[in-house]
Amino acid sequence: MSLERARKHLEKYGLAERIHLTEESSATVELAALAVGVEPGRIAKTLSFMIDGRPALILAEGTARIDNRKFKDTFHTKAKMIPSDQVEELVGHAPGGVCPFGINDGIPVYLDDSLKKYETVFPAAGTGNSDIELTIPELEECSEMTGWVDVCRA
Repeated sequence: MSLERARKHLEKYGLAERIHLTEESSATVELAALAVGVEPGRIAKTLSFMIDGRPALILAEGTARIDNRKFKDTFHTKAKMIPSDQVEELVGHAPGGVCPFGINDGIPVYLDDSLKKYETVFPAAGTGNSDIELTIPELEECSEMTGWVDVCRA
């Protein structure tokens, strides 16, 4: 179901046919990098947070880590990830397949500046064995992003 939600969303942008399914799991950055055959940084991981009592997504390069000070300076709250057992209900995709495509309504999507060093990145596409290669402008458009943020340290 999550793959279909992502596929339907990406169809609006003419990108659904670019979803790539792998035999092996791509549920973590390391596994995704192996499955796709790229360096871990090019995996666009999607992190799920609660900000002001509602879910929000931040996409960052695969090896980046949240910088708590930058996060607090940007969002005026402590970084609080959504517990894994609540992610699917709150976001619309289960951990390992979380992506900004076909998510529940009203969830803001932010892209972290750490992604800007790559021409193309590979976010998940709704499941723990799917991905899609996108240019940064394509990701900006089809993620329906709220904006760019600088909340990570690479």
